[in-house]
Amino acid sequence: MTTPKLLNKLTFRQLQVFQAVHDQHSYSRAAEQLGLTQPAVSAQIRQLEQALGQPLFKYAGKTLHVLPAADALAASVRAIFGQVSRLQMALSDISGTIHGELNLAAVSTAQYVVPHMLARFRAHFPNVQVRLKVCNRSQALERLAEYRDDLVIMARVPEDRDLVIMPILDNEMIPLVWPGHPLLQAATPTLEDFARHYVLMREPGSGVRSAFEELATEQDVTLAHRIELGTNEAVKQGVMAQLGVAVLPRLAVRLELAAGLLETLTLPDFPLRHSWCTVYPRERFPTPVTELFLRFLREHLAEFHAHFQAPPRPLPNHGVVCLPLPS
Repeated sequence: MTTPKLLNKLTFRQLQVFQAVHDQHSYSRAAEQLGLTQPAVSAQIRQLEQALGQPLFKYAGKTLHVLPAADALAASVRAIFGQVSRLQMALSDISGTIHGELNLAAVSTAQYVVPHMLARFRAHFPNVQVRLKVCNRSQALERLAEYRDDLVIMARVPEDRDLVIMPILDNEMIPLVWPGHPLLQAATPTLEDFARHYVLMREPGSGVRSAFEELATEQDVTLAHRIELGTNEAVKQGVMAQLGVAVLPRLAVRLELAAGLLETLTLPDFPLRHSWCTVYPRERFPTPVTELFLRFLREHLAEFHAHFQAPPRPLPNHGVVCLPLPS
């Protein structure tokens, strides 16, 4: 077999830097992701372009344009790195341990369920290093478009044929008031009655806020009295402090509901129902660890459904000790 001429000209580091620039559409963001300086990234890309004999990127003003050679190289790099990951997984299988990284992003409403899934996963595969970024829906969509994570976990996934989507859990959003709120005594309260109060809401870009605002628009209800709070926890505490009423995921408040610190208000068209899903771009082949995590979720979905539909209780012991394994 003839050895390709490029074989002695390319390095894995150059390809890693290239992939970051291609995914981020930015030298500076790629440098931040890789922990390098921007000049170091630029130097690696120049060396790669010299080896290939073709330009890969071109700046027009402050916008980085991806040239055809870069798109061709990106497809090959994904395949190369995928094969390297599979080699690592095969070697781990041979040695009896699974090693690797799992980089996740989850919308803030999913933060109440994802740690339970990760705990069970790591009980089976303790040598997998997990990173979880919690963000709002618009940030999750941005990260998805920029290939910044192995998987994104979110609800209300956009209709896009280029995404691979797997529903994992139902996300019910419910209206909340504090115990003793006057609306609890109303015979048939409406969303219009609810909106006469101060409504505590997340920031623009939040999936819960968007779903709630869409329903209000459909019912021609104006949300005139808003107080914007930056996290679900702040909204939850605000309702308990009688600052206002709110709509939040049921799983975000299940402990407070069980303790009698919050009350659910019965309103027409509630709960709002969406599913949390795992999402990744179709053209980005999942790493072996990502495939392992997806298979694990599929195999344990019934267990997670049962746990989150039942009254709050500790999960059964899964045999993991929260201490690093000896090296």
